[in-house]
Amino acid sequence: MTIRFDGRVAIVTGSGNGLGRVHALELARRGAKVVINDFGGGRDGTGGSSEAALKVVEEIRAAGGTAIANGANVCDFEQVQAMVAQAKAEFGRVDVLVNNAGILRDKTFSKMEMADFRAVLDVHLMGSVHCTKAVWEVMREQNYGRILMTTSASGLFGNFGQSNYGAAKMALVGLMHMLTIEGAKNNIRVNTIAPMAATRMTEDVLPAAMLDAIKPEQVTPAALFLVSEDAPTKTTLSAGGGAFSAARIEDTAPVYLPPAECTVEGVAARFAQLTDWSTARAYENSTVQVGALIEAAMKGMKA
Repeated sequence: MTIRFDGRVAIVTGSGNGLGRVHALELARRGAKVVINDFGGGRDGTGGSSEAALKVVEEIRAAGGTAIANGANVCDFEQVQAMVAQAKAEFGRVDVLVNNAGILRDKTFSKMEMADFRAVLDVHLMGSVHCTKAVWEVMREQNYGRILMTTSASGLFGNFGQSNYGAAKMALVGLMHMLTIEGAKNNIRVNTIAPMAATRMTEDVLPAAMLDAIKPEQVTPAALFLVSEDAPTKTTLSAGGGAFSAARIEDTAPVYLPPAECTVEGVAARFAQLTDWSTARAYENSTVQVGALIEAAMKGMKA
């Protein structure tokens, strides 16, 4: 069955270049009306121009699709609200939000200025929060919404010199976890993608041979699946070079330490058992995870 977006309206942030551009072009090719949002700044977030967004709009229209450009800075909530109002005025609804906008200001933590740490969090984390908040009530009223966060292997697993970027990217996974719970009753599904692709964000981070093998077009299939009508929710997919995998947060089986062993030394002595990943499992929500700890404690006290 072909996955289509006919009648759907999508906002894609940071879609003047790179991954966002390819996501937007494919959404339009599959029938969506698309808002091409791009502040037009450099990779570090400085500057600004509407040229990139307008060019993507022209590409979509030339191919017979429907799109409009918007230059809102995702760090500015008022601008983001105006963007959503423009989308509603133009198309009547908003069904899909792809939070893709991002910047890089890489440095080791010891050398990083707090302004650079904050700037990266503002774009990746707060930018996604602003856009999601601005569409949330629209989607609740429609009883339909598909939201995609963009995380990174740097956030999920760590990477040298990207403390600001990794912190922001991991925070988006936490945001997804919360919103899947709150959005469920209104058919709002929230997912996350961890892309690896040759874009201006990675052009001097990855080797040339690798860049040649990882095109944005090889990530977009996962992104669009995660915002489709039959998408899952609370799912993180990693994608790059045509290879795909799923990532999730797991917890090992709780180990009860009786009073005599419930000491610093007791934890040290049982550390290998506590970190036995063969017992790991994911939880539907924090209540279930806390419940597992309480259950283990109660059983241990009765033993």
